[in-house]
Amino acid sequence: MGDLERAVEAVVNDCLAVRDGEEVLVVCNPATLGLGERMRGEAGRAGADGVLNLMAERASHAAEPPAAVAAAMAAADVVLAPTVQSLSHTAARRAASEAGARIATLPGVTEETLARVMSADMDALRARCETVAERLSAAAEARITCARGSDLLLGLEGRDGIPDHGDLRERGAFGNLPCGEGFIAPVVGTAEGTLVVDGTIASIGKLAEPSTLSVEGGHLTAVEGEGGERLMELLAPHAPGGTNVAELGIGTNEKAILTGNLIEDEKILGTAHVAFGASAGIGGTVQVPVHLDCVVLKPTVALDGEEIVREGELLV
Repeated sequence: MGDLERAVEAVVNDCLAVRDGEEVLVVCNPATLGLGERMRGEAGRAGADGVLNLMAERASHAAEPPAAVAAAMAAADVVLAPTVQSLSHTAARRAASEAGARIATLPGVTEETLARVMSADMDALRARCETVAERLSAAAEARITCARGSDLLLGLEGRDGIPDHGDLRERGAFGNLPCGEGFIAPVVGTAEGTLVVDGTIASIGKLAEPSTLSVEGGHLTAVEGEGGERLMELLAPHAPGGTNVAELGIGTNEKAILTGNLIEDEKILGTAHVAFGASAGIGGTVQVPVHLDCVVLKPTVALDGEEIVREGELLV
């Protein structure tokens, strides 16, 4: 069995624990049809009734799927979504989770990425994810700094951290695969300061030069650099919700490397990412059809003054 076959088997049988007689919906685009077929086939070997749903690519991450796809998601026992644009932050995904579906989204994933990143030590990764999520839940404030000039404060009080550790076996469970982060939705309106992004921006890719993002009152208000300008162009049509600071995440996967593919880059061990746009699907209150993450490669992240990441090294 090759690395890809092992990764697909792990997704279906370990992460989601697909059982005999369950209905499994695989949602994909033409570009991800091959991976979707592999997942449907593996679900069938587990005894499930696997259905492949092919839809056109969306305009952006967090854009809603067609109504027929949304209805099928809510009716399924398990949903796998290896799509080009993320369904994670859609109202359709949230409704399906509330209906009890176990859901794994795999936005932008390639066969090579899935095979490599899912080869991480899952026990150690899950322990790191749980610890990061617990620390985020307990904190009232996070501060991100870096040598390039980042200094961003985010209010976290009353919000729950979420471990993205690939354990999606419980009814209504939702996560991202490949897995490997702990994340939280900051309180709306609390983020203030500057974030210098030197890794990847979703829908844009790996940056040739760092971009400086200025945040006031919980919203992205000004940018410097080509990547930042393109980010603002993607978010502005959905303002004011589109410029909302939606997420703080910390990467925990030792197999992830910088590729320009956000699904992997945001999982790199010791990195941090901040997203703008929709937050309702992860404990926030903003629902718009866009959610774009920005990765900082060597951050220092302090929670209530205590460092959890120091210059790209995860300390927990």
